[in-house]
Amino acid sequence: MICKMTYWESQWNCPPNAGEDLLDEARFWVRIMKEHAMFIQMGLPGCDTELIREAQAFADRFQMLENTLDEVSSIGPELLQELRQAVTEFIEYKRRLLRARIQCQLGGGLYPLLIDHITREAVHFLNVLEWGQPMRAASFQQLTREEIFWLRIMKEHLEFIIHLLDPSERNLINTAEELKRTTARLLETARDLGSMTQSQPAAFPTLLRFSDEVLSTITVVRDFKATGYELALLCQVLGIIPTPLLLDHVRREADRALEEISMLLSDVTPR
Repeated sequence: MICKMTYWESQWNCPPNAGEDLLDEARFWVRIMKEHAMFIQMGLPGCDTELIREAQAFADRFQMLENTLDEVSSIGPELLQELRQAVTEFIEYKRRLLRARIQCQLGGGLYPLLIDHITREAVHFLNVLEWGQPMRAASFQQLTREEIFWLRIMKEHLEFIIHLLDPSERNLINTAEELKRTTARLLETARDLGSMTQSQPAAFPTLLRFSDEVLSTITVVRDFKATGYELALLCQVLGIIPTPLLLDHVRREADRALEEISMLLSDVTPR
């Protein structure tokens, strides 16, 4: 059931706990958006003062939204519209950066794929806001959609980490490369199985087995990121990682992936 709200009414027409789920989702993603703005600011050339100013403005805007979300028990229509507007404008800003980067009109340390990566995450969040609740209908198709989304995110996190580590960090790089290969294989399988779910099977035991493997792999990826974060805090890792917060950021996203996939898997598992 989709959570709907009519603007001439003061009440939500929602399934049980939908409002709580949306609030939890918004709290998570608003913090992620704030940190995206911070990372963008760090990666922009110092001469691009206007782009830096815009990134800071988004960081401040999402910080205010984060403060607001921490103080409310539900998301009403005005706050929902404010969230949608902020995320929509942030997506436009990120796409403007990407366009300038791939047209060789922007320097700095922002990989084009990194900008595209954080744009896709913002679009994912906007889709949740547009629906008015997390899109977690219990179906095989939704399960594979979530797995495809998160496996691609995990794979790219590992690719970014590899390129931020000093070449002398051979053990960490080898571990990240092995995890990247495993995640890439799972991503291809998830796409195959996702295509098969369009046949609308009543049961799909292979997908359930595969999903357990996805959860196991993402858990290992999460633990690798957590280790990297601890090493960065202790100044025990060499590289060009701009701040330990980046590793904590991607670790929290892995935790979120585990939570969302586990929830969907539980819903479609026969009892």
